[in-house]
Amino acid sequence: MAMRAAVLAVLVSALLAGCRRQEARPPEGGGSEQQTPSPTATAAPPGAVLFISADTRGYLGPCGCSENMRGGIGRAAFQVQQARKGGQPVLYIDGGNSLFGETHLKADQVPQEERKAKALADAFRTMGIAARATGELDDTRGAAFRQGLGLPEVASGGVKVLDAGTRKVGVVAAASGEALVKASQQAREQGADFVVGLLDQPLEAAQAAAALPGLAANLVVATHSAGEFSAEENRLVRSDVPVVAVQSKGRSLLRVDLTYAPAKGAFTLQRSQGDVEREVTALEQRMALLDKEIALPGIDPKLKALKQGKRDELSARKQGLLTAPPAPADDVNGFATRFLPLESNLPTAPDTQALVKAYDADVGQLNLAWAKAHGQDCPLPAKGQAGFVGSAVCADCHPDAAAVWEGTKHHHAWETLEEVGKQHHLNCVGCHVTGWQKPGGVCRLDKVAGREDVGCESCHGPGSRHVDAPSPATIVGKPGQAVCVTCHNAENSPHFDFATYLPRILGPGHGGTGKSGQAGEPPAK
Repeated sequence: MAMRAAVLAVLVSALLAGCRRQEARPPEGGGSEQQTPSPTATAAPPGAVLFISADTRGYLGPCGCSENMRGGIGRAAFQVQQARKGGQPVLYIDGGNSLFGETHLKADQVPQEERKAKALADAFRTMGIAARATGELDDTRGAAFRQGLGLPEVASGGVKVLDAGTRKVGVVAAASGEALVKASQQAREQGADFVVGLLDQPLEAAQAAAALPGLAANLVVATHSAGEFSAEENRLVRSDVPVVAVQSKGRSLLRVDLTYAPAKGAFTLQRSQGDVEREVTALEQRMALLDKEIALPGIDPKLKALKQGKRDELSARKQGLLTAPPAPADDVNGFATRFLPLESNLPTAPDTQALVKAYDADVGQLNLAWAKAHGQDCPLPAKGQAGFVGSAVCADCHPDAAAVWEGTKHHHAWETLEEVGKQHHLNCVGCHVTGWQKPGGVCRLDKVAGREDVGCESCHGPGSRHVDAPSPATIVGKPGQAVCVTCHNAENSPHFDFATYLPRILGPGHGGTGKSGQAGEPPAK
């Protein structure tokens, strides 16, 4: 904690130092971005800052299963709120597909997901949201629910023109390229100097739309990824009309800096950021290497802390580069696009984070109450199929294997949820119990006893047939990687490597000849 606090102090100092350097420039060179200008400070150059999010998929923040996970609406809000202290107009725009992660919900999901959508809407308000488009992931609970959140929506095919200092920014929403062309032309007719097109399509479709004749947009944002794991990276396609796709699940923001020339005119994408982009890329590559080293099982705690400190230092340097205002080009109306990854060491906005904490406190109670009132026990297995029996039954015949399991992190999976108060969160519980939503497993949050943790059957499959007729043919003796990645997936466990992690759960009597990889280590926290 002391190391992280020191690095955070370095980050804040670096940001403030950057502000002072900007204030020392002549008026045409740049202005303060992180502090409210005093009457004697140099005014910010003419321009505006746009922040754009999209494809948030109902995420208030990362799950927290791994270290250094990006994202969090509180971190996003901090970026927007800090920029507002810089003396330029700041507009926050959401591209939609943000309120929910699925188009259809099961009955037990409804209380949690509606509460989360309301928390997201409240968080958008703390960011001073100016406009947002909508997509199918916003209408999961119907248009009436969405409209009841009271957010400033731009209907599909619609236009909203916003004041941005001495210029006007047009925000248009569309579900097809043809509709985007029409709406962008309408925005120009309504006086927009710079037009952002929010297209409810994946990146490839947005690229095709950007090439259509008659398009009057300066920037096209693809606001709906093709699938849950198809927007794992930020994407920028440089063309006559640039096209961007923001990393999904609230892990990054798009920042667009507008710089104004004395006279109005067409906006030109600034391409003089090569040095900054190269340095940012190099820093991210070094951070990615550190992430893998920090996540190695069994790493010495002191070495891990040193590597984490170095990573936070690199992240602070990257953040300083990404938030420094670009130098305006003389007599040219320009714009620059930059992605802001919401790294784990970045500050959060207190008012927004309070909304997240309130959600966390409420949702467990809502889910538990629903389970007690409406929950259904797991069905019995179909004839000839196996059901879950619990790890205690397995231990009766396999005491050596059970002893190895008790020394692994799998044995403490439920405990890790209890420590953070998320044992009744539906987004989490499935990977921390045995047999979620399966016969003999866990089908209601008020009846978890005996199925806590990642137990024997989580890997080896349901054991009732094996109990009745012990044989290698009635159980999965050596589960493979495909079983592991159902939970150790790209989102929850981005650095998971089967060959590296497998020895951590083996030992005498449990597929290994030596002692367990975690024997002698303290219980997982």
